[in-house]
Amino acid sequence: MRYTVVDPRGGVSFVGPGHLSKMLAAGSSASPTTLSDLLDRVQPLDARTVKEVRNGLLRFDEFFLAEDTGAWVAWSGQVGAVDEHPFRVATPELRELSLRPARLGLVIVNLVDRRIVQLDNRYGPIERADRGRVRVDGRPVGRYYDYSLPDDWSIVP
Repeated sequence: MRYTVVDPRGGVSFVGPGHLSKMLAAGSSASPTTLSDLLDRVQPLDARTVKEVRNGLLRFDEFFLAEDTGAWVAWSGQVGAVDEHPFRVATPELRELSLRPARLGLVIVNLVDRRIVQLDNRYGPIERADRGRVRVDGRPVGRYYDYSLPDDWSIVP
């Protein structure tokens, strides 16, 4: 599933497992204002995926320079299949990529507008309130989490 998260600094996009959609909704239930806040909320639910996203963004940031918007080409040469790695939505090309569904679809989490947009969700619908399984090293364990989105959050469609 492709996930694109929008916060006051801009957008970040990455590919992750389908179960992450529910975890991002759970993290959003605490009304985080930044990507970092959201990932902090998801960390106890799936530390491995959060670490992969953070490390991928660090790698992207090593290459991308705001004054050299073509630098993402150097990054893409280093990482190979660009669409599989986390990146900041910093150029028109990367914006287009951030809106391209992965195998299971595309979900946008807009922290600014408090909205989750399921543009193409082939994994399963995100609910306003739900329950999910915690993952350790990528595998589900016998612990669960519950969440309920506040009334000021919307889910589309």
